[in-house]
Amino acid sequence: MIVLTGSTGQVGTALAPLLAARDEVVAPGRGDLDLDDPGSIRMRLDDLAPTVIVNAGAWTAVDAAEDDEAAATRANGTSVAELAGWAADHDAWLVTLSTDYVFDGTGDTPLPEDHPTDPVNAYGRSKLVGEEAALAAGSALVVRTSWVVSGTHDNFVATMLSLLDRGIDPKVVDDQVGCPTVAADLARGLADLLDERPTGLLHLTNDGSTTWFGLACESARLAGHDPARLTPCTSEEFPTPAARPAWSVLGSHRREALGIPALRPWQDALVDVVAGQRDR
Repeated sequence: MIVLTGSTGQVGTALAPLLAARDEVVAPGRGDLDLDDPGSIRMRLDDLAPTVIVNAGAWTAVDAAEDDEAAATRANGTSVAELAGWAADHDAWLVTLSTDYVFDGTGDTPLPEDHPTDPVNAYGRSKLVGEEAALAAGSALVVRTSWVVSGTHDNFVATMLSLLDRGIDPKVVDDQVGCPTVAADLARGLADLLDERPTGLLHLTNDGSTTWFGLACESARLAGHDPARLTPCTSEEFPTPAARPAWSVLGSHRREALGIPALRPWQDALVDVVAGQRDR
């Protein structure tokens, strides 16, 4: 049996049918397995007795974490520790998602799995707590990814298209560089890991990098809008409560060794995202 947390999120929605093709999947809702209540997790897992736990759930409100880091850490850190501990105690395997925000945003070359971590915001710190606990348990794979978008949920691409559709010409940050990742592509990569069940760290994103402005422009073009309607700006011109890393391009020393095909270029994958958004 596979337990899938976060089944209604972007990645969880894409993962559910892929996992169901391999094994029985239980996707407990928040009332059944609550990452905000770490103390209840082991008892619920005792009831379910999974052999695999896929944790696609998380506190993802980056700015809100600045005001309640303790709550973010419960969901992203302490609860992951409980999932990983249970998996280790019961010969099960956990795969849990993490983020490029565990890095400090410096550099100009892709960041491999062994690059030193140094989060610049509360969200990143909360995710790092979960990473360290999962790795210490020895029964988990931590998959870092970044800038997740999909055609099924509200996200950055959906926001850009909504603004443009309503005649609003947005300013978009052009000094943060990362790897857009399409949830459906990430889900396929994760599902392929179930056979070997590796542990440790893995970086997995769509191929290529860009800025938020670059992502917005390509989204606009694919949706039939003139990208010239968008204006680039700096992070200082668009301040947020939580600092964002300026450079978070993820590279990988492990993907090929694990036999995972490269995810397609983000520009190609974005075609599906925009089409999905138009069909919502």
